Amino acid sequence: MLPGRRFAAAALFSLVTVGLFQISPAAAAGACAEVTVLPAPFSPWSGAPLRVMVIAEKPLTGTVSLIAPDGSVAAKSADRHEGPPYSWFAEVAHPAAGTWRATLQSASADCAPVTRDITVAARKPEPFHIPAGMIWPARNNWNSTTEALFSAWIEKLFDAPADQDLNWKVWYEVLRDPSRNFLYNYLGRNEDVTQTGLRPDCADFVYFLRAYFAFKMGLPFGYSSCSRGAGGRPPRCGQWFDVEHPEVTRPPPPPGQEAATVADAAPPPPPPQTPSFLRLFGQSDAPAEQPLATSPAKPAPPKPQRPTSFAEYLRDVGDVVHTGAVRAGDDRADFYIIPLTREALRPGTVYADPYGHVLMLVRRVPEVNGTPGVFLAVDAEPDGSITRKRFWRGNFLFVHEPALGTPGFKHFRPIVREKNGSLHRLTNAEINRNPQFADFSIEQSQMSAEDFYDRMDDVMSPEPLDPMRAMEDAIASLSEQIRTRVTAVENGRKYQIKQPGETSMPDGASIFQASGAWEDFSTPARDLRLLIAIDVVRNFPARFARRADRYAIPPGKSVTDVKNELQAALASELASRKVTYTRSDGSPWTLTVKDVVDRATDLEMAYNPNDCVELRWGAPENSEEASTCRRHAPQAQRARMSNYRAWFRDRHWPSHT
Repeated sequence: MLPGRRFAAAALFSLVTVGLFQISPAAAAGACAEVTVLPAPFSPWSGAPLRVMVIAEKPLTGTVSLIAPDGSVAAKSADRHEGPPYSWFAEVAHPAAGTWRATLQSASADCAPVTRDITVAARKPEPFHIPAGMIWPARNNWNSTTEALFSAWIEKLFDAPADQDLNWKVWYEVLRDPSRNFLYNYLGRNEDVTQTGLRPDCADFVYFLRAYFAFKMGLPFGYSSCSRGAGGRPPRCGQWFDVEHPEVTRPPPPPGQEAATVADAAPPPPPPQTPSFLRLFGQSDAPAEQPLATSPAKPAPPKPQRPTSFAEYLRDVGDVVHTGAVRAGDDRADFYIIPLTREALRPGTVYADPYGHVLMLVRRVPEVNGTPGVFLAVDAEPDGSITRKRFWRGNFLFVHEPALGTPGFKHFRPIVREKNGSLHRLTNAEINRNPQFADFSIEQSQMSAEDFYDRMDDVMSPEPLDPMRAMEDAIASLSEQIRTRVTAVENGRKYQIKQPGETSMPDGASIFQASGAWEDFSTPARDLRLLIAIDVVRNFPARFARRADRYAIPPGKSVTDVKNELQAALASELASRKVTYTRSDGSPWTLTVKDVVDRATDLEMAYNPNDCVELRWGAPENSEEASTCRRHAPQAQRARMSNYRAWFRDRHWPSHT
């Protein structure tokens, strides 16, 4: 068990208020592990499904049962989600009124069952009350238990077999799926019914997921206004805004400004607000506050408007946070770096790509019989879509450049309530002194890129790997990355049909960080990562030879023998996998992964949405594949792309100055 992530009996009182039952050692005599049981919704009743989440830090093998008031077993599940934390889920669609029992029975005869009672009402309870003027009340605390629940919720939200492509057009499609979202309508307010127009980018997405869980569970939340980093200086954070003072924040620092200069203190209490019963996605049972009038003779800047719903609050969050907030690395940042261990790399852990991308871990698939273990993550694409992908060198870039900030895996900085009632973010030193966390580490900041990837290989696959299976796994990851590009390029093709005009192209390094149609439909960042991924696969035999001790070399064969076998098998393995894209005329065209790898040089100039899709896939000039191309980027844009080509050829992301 990770030091500090223990289930403390002292947390019991505050957690019971949200229907969270913690089994303390005294209350679970004979049990082999401390277990937490969370029923949903907040107030169970017979007209809504009864769902139960059970979590433990230790890898128990057991079965969760929901036992009805008449003593019958209404639901049972032995499907344990891999951890830590280890979790089970069970559900009854139409629970009878009365006292239910949730039981975790270990497979070991030496372990006593853990049982908790859950009262199901016969009538619909009053909706969970949110006090007037609040987005949500912070009635509980972040600690090892609530962090474990967050991890288990994230894993369930994005659960599917590791080899299944998983994606959604918009983020709320995931949250509106009750089979995935354990907290669906948890507050009994129909808060998950209404759609929202929000399409978070990769940084917004990880904040939005954290805020959603905090909203449902009554936990503190906050975010910082940070710079992006400029002039050779890394991102830095200034003012912090907590959910108990949800005024609209000031705009983020303009380009080149180093950081906010406002002190890290809570703003003054807000003015009285008209009572409002809030729904998650923006509908209110009371009219919103009207803007304050200003004198025509002496115009004043508009005063901050408090958000009146969770959706409005998220919009405020999204207007301020960006990837610089995740790359920032001091005590004022919203995230802190952690050790690269299986215990620390939990679902909900955030990855800060040094070049401006953010992902969140959602599942660990353990190594089995020589098949490599893998971490799965999700991210939000510029077009608002959500995609699950594997951890590997092709899409988790790692490099130390001081101007880019602090890359790597990070946890949300814990927010605790002080004795005087105010909310406080723990510093890095305080995190390691707090027995609920104790997982701040600087080891990632001291690693080279090779050290980082080697360590991740060791964490994912601690046992020696079959080298051929490991190479096949790398090729599968490359194939997955190509398939996600198919979707991105297709979105650009559809946009061209609707908007036949020319898309404006930014200058210089801004092609990687822009806005509008260029951000949504160009692919320079994706293509640079794809080129790096191609290099990883091409160089796999050489990397095997460098780390031969990590692999199970067959008896009677040398490292050179296996390296040669891998090299010989590489081309056929690449040719065995195929992808299909849609050409300009709507007809399909199929490429092998080997075709894409062989076109790496062409992909250095394939990111412009003003080009036809055939050109964006490197179709040879005058070929049948290219015959349907009817659109080319303006010559002036192509000339600038030629000037920028060295970034892609050298696989070096340009720094903003």
